Order: sequence, then structure tokens, then C-alpha cells
Amino acid sequence: MSRLDRAVGAVLGSAVGDALGAPYEFGPAGGLTARGAEMRGGGGWDPGEATDDTQMAVLVGESLLECGGLELPDVFRRFQRWAAGQPKDIGLQTEDVLTNGGPWDLAAALHFQVNARAAGNGSLMRASTSAVYFAPAGRERSMDAGRRIAALTHGDAAAWEGTAILHELVRVALDGADPLAALPETLASVHPDHRERFGGVLGPDWHPGLAAEFNGAVWPCLGSAVWALRTTSGFAEAVRAAVDLGGDTDTVAAVTGTLAGARYGQGAIPAEWTAPLHVPLPGFGDRVLDADGLRTLAQRLTTTG
Repeated sequence: MSRLDRAVGAVLGSAVGDALGAPYEFGPAGGLTARGAEMRGGGGWDPGEATDDTQMAVLVGESLLECGGLELPDVFRRFQRWAAGQPKDIGLQTEDVLTNGGPWDLAAALHFQVNARAAGNGSLMRASTSAVYFAPAGRERSMDAGRRIAALTHGDAAAWEGTAILHELVRVALDGADPLAALPETLASVHPDHRERFGGVLGPDWHPGLAAEFNGAVWPCLGSAVWALRTTSGFAEAVRAAVDLGGDTDTVAAVTGTLAGARYGQGAIPAEWTAPLHVPLPGFGDRVLDADGLRTLAQRLTTTG
């Protein structure tokens, strides 16, 4: 399996996880198995329609390519344009940050200062494209980029560290190594203030039933994705397990899809999942990316990053 196959797997895998989980968001555990419906829509989503998770990931990826690297003000402007386009779904925190009138480098901090809560999974959900792009730069630079992109909308450093961890696990997988085996070394690169808490949810004995928060928070979301990867043996099995956890199903499945896609490659993603996949881009005219569009984006990120 080539590095390119894994990179496409990460980006495409995140998108199909997002679309597969969207109809089950905020539902009970076991909803996917009970209903037995995959990529058939529901909950306001058309069959195969990706949510804000993938939409924002595309915006990040296109900014990296068009700017020739990370230009945070440009990413923030694209997010603002998207938010003004009235997407079907947008996180309450993300919406406030993008519309509160603050500049790109202060808006998230202002939100955190007022609300004192900003450790949601909204920066994890969009990290597939940036993780692929920065992987060739090595652990330190990739993790730093993950933190900086996360900080655009999330003022809590826990969200930064969670996104940095995901970047590193994808980097390891793209190199053909086992991301689970890399967890101890990855955690050593996490800020000391956050190392113990992430170490707990990423440990081999942790499972989603032990979560102290709703899986819309960064810790159980990332922990659930790693658990799904650890306890299954293939892409589809891992993503189905993530959706069946219930709760924030689209994002947990998107993060799982990112990891599982990087590990198993694009060939492991079921064709019946990619066929109806589509990603509207509110605020950017009538643009809609299909699976081939995502493949092309991933290929460009891989060869340019």
C-alpha cells in the first residue's frame, strides 16, 4: 500500500465517516445496527451528505494549497465566509467565534474568556486535510500546525493538544507504522498539563463506557476513535463501531475514519459509501465535492505538503 493510498484514505475516510454518522447524531447507542441503514440519509441530511466536519476540512485543505502553506488569517476568513453561507450544521462555539467580530487571532480567546468552556471536538473533526499536508514535515512541525489551526476556533488548549495528537497518529500511519504503537511517544510530545488526561482516554484499558463527558468533548471523542481502531480489524468495522456509540456520531466517525483510512488505505473504504458521498460548501456558490474531488484534494495535499 502506498503512502498516497493511505493519505487519500485519511481524507476520504473522514468524509465517509462523517456522512455515515450524520443521520444518527445525538441518537442512542446502537442506532446504526438497529436501523441497518447506511448512507440513506435522515435527520435532515441527504444520503451521503457530509456535514460541517468535512466542509471545514476541505476549506483548510484548499487554503493550504492555494496559499502554499499555513496562512491562519486566510483559513479564518474562509471559515467566516462558510459560516455566513448558513450551513445546515455549525457548532455553537464555532459559530460564536466566527461571528463575534473578533480578529482571527483573538476571537477564540475572547470566546473562551467569556464562556470558560472550549474543549469541544470541533477542531478534531476537520483535521484530516491538515494532518495529511503536514505529515512530511515531521512530528514537531505537524503537531504545532495542528495546535495553531485548532486555536482559530477553540480557546482551550485541550482542543489544541487533541488535534496535535491526531496529526501525529496520522503521520505515523502514513509512514506505514502502527499509530497505536506510537501512542506513548506521541503523548510524550503533548503539553505536560494535558498529558495525563489524554493518556487516560488513549490507554489500552479505556473504553467509551468510561467517558466522563459527552463525546462531543475532545477527550472522549479522540479516545473513542482510538478505541474503535484498536478493537476492530478493518476500516468499515471501525467506522460502524464509532457510529454505534451514539451521541456525536458524525464527528466521532469522522475522526475514526481519518485514522482508519490512514491505516488501511482508500481501498478499504466500501464503494457503496463513496458512491453517494458529496460535500456542499455553503458560502462558496454552488460548489459540491464528490468522492473524486476529495481524492484529488488528498493527492494534491500529499504531493505539495
